[in-house]
Amino acid sequence: MAKAPLKYLSAYAPSLQAQVQSMIDEQRLGQFILNKYPSTHDFRNDSALREYVVGLKNRYIKKSAPLNKIVYDNKIHVVNNALGLHSYVSRVQGGKTKSKNEIRIGALFINAPEPFLNMIAVHELAHLKEKEHNKAFYKLCQHMQPDYHQIEFDVRLYLTQLELYGEIYDST
Repeated sequence: MAKAPLKYLSAYAPSLQAQVQSMIDEQRLGQFILNKYPSTHDFRNDSALREYVVGLKNRYIKKSAPLNKIVYDNKIHVVNNALGLHSYVSRVQGGKTKSKNEIRIGALFINAPEPFLNMIAVHELAHLKEKEHNKAFYKLCQHMQPDYHQIEFDVRLYLTQLELYGEIYDST
């Protein structure tokens, strides 16, 4: 029987995918993640999330546009290749154009390690300055989280684990 492709890791080298597949076959992926990230964050509601993200924004990109809304969103599905969303809405009110920036983070990160939440928040904050996923965008991500690319890979491992076996962190 052929193995299902590792969809969250499809852009990575075949040798790396083979290593991950070996961990899956030996049912070691969840324990690998738990050993590397033994605990989850405490930002469990929208208010705490807002405080966390605004803190990152104020630390790294103070002069960027203000954020009007920061929430966890149950409607964001990883299937659509989105872990978070940054939206920019312009509205004409009276004779003025007002813009609103919103960040929505997938609710599946309510019970995840803090570096994973940080990576998603950093990614969405970087969109305040850089709309496209270009060199400048990833440079800004690395400025805010120096190990951004490693954490992004680890998030992909986590998503693979969730899809295959479910949650590994106790939600209490």
